[in-house]
Amino acid sequence: MSAVACRSKSLGGLPAGVDWWLLLDVLALAGLGVVMVGSASLHLGAAHGRPFAYLDKHLVALALGAAGALAVLQIPVRWIERASPALYFLGIALLVLVLIPGVGKTVNGATRWIAVGGFNLQTSEFMKLFLIFYMAGYLMRRKVEVAHTLWGVVKPVMLVVLAAMLLMAQPDFGTTAVLLATVMGMLFLGGAPLWQFGVLFLLVSIGGALLVITSPYRLARVTSFLDPWSDPLGSGYQLTQALIAFGRGEWAGVGLGNGIQKQFYLPEAHTDFIMAVIGEEFGLVGTVAVILLFAVLVWRAFSIGAVAEAAGRGYAAHVAWGIGLWLGMQAFVNIGVNVGLLPTKGLTLPFISYGSNSLIVSCLAVGVLLRIHWENCTGDDSPGGLPWRAS
Repeated sequence: MSAVACRSKSLGGLPAGVDWWLLLDVLALAGLGVVMVGSASLHLGAAHGRPFAYLDKHLVALALGAAGALAVLQIPVRWIERASPALYFLGIALLVLVLIPGVGKTVNGATRWIAVGGFNLQTSEFMKLFLIFYMAGYLMRRKVEVAHTLWGVVKPVMLVVLAAMLLMAQPDFGTTAVLLATVMGMLFLGGAPLWQFGVLFLLVSIGGALLVITSPYRLARVTSFLDPWSDPLGSGYQLTQALIAFGRGEWAGVGLGNGIQKQFYLPEAHTDFIMAVIGEEFGLVGTVAVILLFAVLVWRAFSIGAVAEAAGRGYAAHVAWGIGLWLGMQAFVNIGVNVGLLPTKGLTLPFISYGSNSLIVSCLAVGVLLRIHWENCTGDDSPGGLPWRAS
């Protein structure tokens, strides 16, 4: 795509070196996240004498994420392609490291973090991005093999299964499900035959079902999801309280800061169930607005990938599609859990939920998308230089 053609698609005459639709959409999501984390966590911080404690940490993470995105903007996509195998093995090493006694930090029965100074590093969040980088490289190197042989599809799945096993050891079923779904989507877009994709989907579904059936607490989550009102004070408590929040919000909500569920009833209101707080305080209008913002994000990611593919930049295309699949599916799962469409899982809502690692990695992913768009517009893959203009 030439710079002239790219400029013709710019927003309101703004310089076309940046995908302004994507950037403004992410800024809207991040801004909403700042507002809602503050609204959902003030009472938690006030209990310890620091009302803005969670908001302050969220703002620090957002600043780090923005700085990381700016840094990623300086890196040519071809450099990421070369580093992708090393990044995959770095991600595996971090997943192993978190399981070493004395190194990994356990919270609420899950060992998912490594304490680094005053920061808790959640290695699984970084693995999402690293795996997308690796899969995109594999799909480019083995394009013919993936499209014509079963072994071409099985090989990358084996590496994903290794990562999935380490994630389940933490345990982190939600991240495992998102990773597997992302990889399957990338394989489908990469040309895997439909019958092979169907077999793979069936095997993954059987594996997921076995994990649920053989784990009492996961089985309880599924059964409570199907009928949360059968045990509203026990296994169905989170979902019933979230549904009450949405019900109280009705069409236009009770107003910012006026939600009751977050203060007295809804657990994890500032993290996993922040969408329920949005539903209560902004109603159906706010809920639909958030869904539309994520739809725009996925649209831009796939559009950027399509332009890269048309320009013969296959690796960049697969990375963009992988990021779109990941962020879109994670948002879908989080919102689905909040409204009762899916069983309860501990997944954050990208850019909105409180969670430093998730926010930082999501910002890095957007930085990569903006870099791909820059190279699409200019054809410039040299390092450095902020992509605020098309030349």
